[in-house]
Amino acid sequence: MVAGFLLASAALLWVFNVDLGWRTASFMAAVSAVPLLVVVPLYRWVDQLEAEPARYLWFAFLWGALCAPLGALLLNTAFHTMLLMSGVSNPDSAAAVLSAPPVEEGLKGLAVLLLLLVRRREFDGVIDGIVYAGMAGAGFAFSENILYLGHAYAEYGNEGLGATFILRCLMAPFAHPLFTACIGIGLGLAASVARTVWGKFGYAALGYACAMLLHAVWNLSATLDAYFEVYLIVQVPLFIGFLALLFLLKRREGETIRRQLTAYADHGWFTYPEVAMLASVPARRQAKQWAHAWIGERGERAMEAFQSQASDLALLRQRMTRQAAEPDAVIREQELLEAIAAHRAELLAAAHTPTLGR
Repeated sequence: MVAGFLLASAALLWVFNVDLGWRTASFMAAVSAVPLLVVVPLYRWVDQLEAEPARYLWFAFLWGALCAPLGALLLNTAFHTMLLMSGVSNPDSAAAVLSAPPVEEGLKGLAVLLLLLVRRREFDGVIDGIVYAGMAGAGFAFSENILYLGHAYAEYGNEGLGATFILRCLMAPFAHPLFTACIGIGLGLAASVARTVWGKFGYAALGYACAMLLHAVWNLSATLDAYFEVYLIVQVPLFIGFLALLFLLKRREGETIRRQLTAYADHGWFTYPEVAMLASVPARRQAKQWAHAWIGERGERAMEAFQSQASDLALLRQRMTRQAAEPDAVIREQELLEAIAAHRAELLAAAHTPTLGR
């Protein structure tokens, strides 16, 4: 995986150097990173109750920033060449609408699909799909913006750079993450709701189709000089609706954790105050602060693991009740229960001997 990322980065750096030059490409990379300061924290915020491992988030981002744009350059260029050879009157517009949406969404979505297939235990549902898709989309937008900003600067100078920065980085920083989120939702439903193979395929295909449609409408608006109209009529309401969806999903996830862990508490696996803590982001934060202050870093790590695995357990039980869980769900449930009990015992033992953790 590391070798693949290194090869893809070397190829992209070569493209940036040939197309823009080192200095311009480096400056545009710094400018393109500005939207990440808003996009990435939003996805990290929605992922608080059942946070994904950092290495998988990095995988999704780097896939989107390196592998997906490199593949898109090759495939979109090949399609554009075919249009030129076939005598299409406006090959640029045709490629933007017919080639870019399926190619780019397919390549970005492949990161989410790989995580679902290879790291199934770290893919619990819709929120996970949205987070992984958002990171892949953010990475893709970062690399794509380097080229767009660089071309605008080379052709129109500072005015072109400023206008392109406003249009792509300030007005539409969530465009690519939002499109790919449709794939993440589809795969999340396939993982957490669908009971049959055809059901899983149907959810995934529907998510991919929605991503392509939104991307195609977005590109079509630019080719028809209707960007601002489509932005106000489609993109802004869509983004507001997406934010509302994230809030609802996060709230629902907290309610799911509370409901499922309460059932375990009824059988003695948790205390009811623990369930209340685990279903609340502020309470989780306070618990980690307490563990750090009373026990030290060791205690904070144990509390974080206790919280993470309790969330995994709740979402696993949710899938089991829907009969959509993975085949080894019962074994996984027992593993989580044993790990949770071990972390609780570690916290209690360290709390009774605080000098050992300081």
